[in-house]
Amino acid sequence: MTQSPSGLLLSERRGHSLLLTINNPPANTWNKENLGALKSVVEQSNQDREVYAIVITGQGEKFFSAGADLNLFADGDKGVAREMAEGFGAAFETLANFRGVSIAAVNGYAMGGGLECALACDIRICEAHAQMALPEASVGLLPCGGGTQNLAWTVGEGWAKRIVLCGERVDANRAKEIGLAEEVVEKGEALPRALSLAERVGRQSPPAVSACKGLIQQARSGPINSAYSAERDAFVGLFDTLDQKEGVNAFLEKRQPQWING
Repeated sequence: MTQSPSGLLLSERRGHSLLLTINNPPANTWNKENLGALKSVVEQSNQDREVYAIVITGQGEKFFSAGADLNLFADGDKGVAREMAEGFGAAFETLANFRGVSIAAVNGYAMGGGLECALACDIRICEAHAQMALPEASVGLLPCGGGTQNLAWTVGEGWAKRIVLCGERVDANRAKEIGLAEEVVEKGEALPRALSLAERVGRQSPPAVSACKGLIQQARSGPINSAYSAERDAFVGLFDTLDQKEGVNAFLEKRQPQWING
């Protein structure tokens, strides 16, 4: 059973989905404890065959997450800086590499490491009042949880530079316009919509979803010609799974498939 080791990151099972809530009021900031908890929960989920999707949101109505607590960096301690940078990287890279689908229900401000967490997810559902930014350079820092890389991949170099280099904050509608959010919903609706989308993941074959996600993300780092052959190999590889046989035969027999994730 997948469980969070920290009260600063709550976990709750919803069918084949795992709901994670960043629970560090008042601004749901990240620290060593809840970053470690996020890494642990995602690693557990990768081993739990009953978890197909992860939904992550923030406690309360105002903040998804305001990122790191800047008090940690006030004295300029490089050891603390290294520890936190490694913590952010490990947590968000683990989230990005989750074998299933991850959805961020952005229910308010997503600043700094908060936005980096959302960027590590596959899909972002934002409430209309949400605000997003990577303001680290305004305090002499930079995004260290994948922000410079994932933002540029998601919205393109120009908008990444406006947000990171110029400190531009974007609202939910602008986020959707530039591809930072897939959908904008009214206040209080991000979590229900994200859970509904996660439920749809459960109708898909888990091995097929995992293979497809890996192929999509492979496009970030390699030439497209090599990805074509990898795509074909992954297609054939699915014929080693029971879910492939179940899916095809369920369609032919006009019934709902019963996935076993294997």
